[in-house]
Amino acid sequence: MESNKELKYVDTNPAPRVSKSTLTKMIWRSTMLQASFNYERMQSGGWLWAMLPGLEEIHTNKEDLATSMTHNMDFINTHPFLVTFVMGIVLSMEQLKTDVQTIRTVRISVAAPLGGIGDALFWYTLVPITAGLTANMAIKGSFLGPVLYFVILFVAEMALRYGLMYWAYNLGMKAVSMITEYAQEFTHAASVLGVFVVGALISNYGAGTKLGISIPNGKAPIVIQNYLDMILPCILPLGLTLWMFYLIKKKGWTPVKCIGLILVIGIVGAIFGIWAGSYTPLVPVPWKVVA
Repeated sequence: MESNKELKYVDTNPAPRVSKSTLTKMIWRSTMLQASFNYERMQSGGWLWAMLPGLEEIHTNKEDLATSMTHNMDFINTHPFLVTFVMGIVLSMEQLKTDVQTIRTVRISVAAPLGGIGDALFWYTLVPITAGLTANMAIKGSFLGPVLYFVILFVAEMALRYGLMYWAYNLGMKAVSMITEYAQEFTHAASVLGVFVVGALISNYGAGTKLGISIPNGKAPIVIQNYLDMILPCILPLGLTLWMFYLIKKKGWTPVKCIGLILVIGIVGAIFGIWAGSYTPLVPVPWKVVA
């Protein structure tokens, strides 16, 4: 591959604005951003595929198009739902035939903070909230639960892709200062909201995790779960969540391993009557099971 210094455009005259139909085509192509994800260049293959219609319209000179395609295969890793914001900025710079090295610098400097912002906004906030609401509908037997989950996320995703593409393309370089100035504050606020929501979901959907053990004590058996509730309601789901966090963060466990461990704990606990429920333990136990 050519070095950074050798990549220059032959035709440096600004090109006409890219058509709306081309922008729309780029937006839909951006949904395939991670189709060729790899650990050398991350999302570069999907990025170039999404950018190509706009680059072909801007660079009528084949040599310039080859140069643009070359540097647009650079390493990039950002949030897939917010990628059109980066695409709009880069496309406006390509249209103005900005220096190649400047385009490279701006692309990576904008893409990086958007990764953190997108994770906090979607994976830690929107997705848990939507999943929590729709899962409750599905548990109650409503077919709309899973349907609404995908519809809500898809509509939110595509609305952002469309809005950010046109907004960033019209703003051009002004968008760079906006994203870098408020990235840290926005990420922190979204992260706090996400943690709050996840905590509420743990309490809501983990409330059924209770000990089914009691100690015989005449007519008033000692129910262990009652004492745990006095210390902190939902202490068991909270403890399990913190334990999983510890295994992933400190011990390098994968989420799949954690899921497997929880399954084993649930099955073994049911066999020996450790968990509360209306089932009958498969193994005789010396304690009383509380339904």
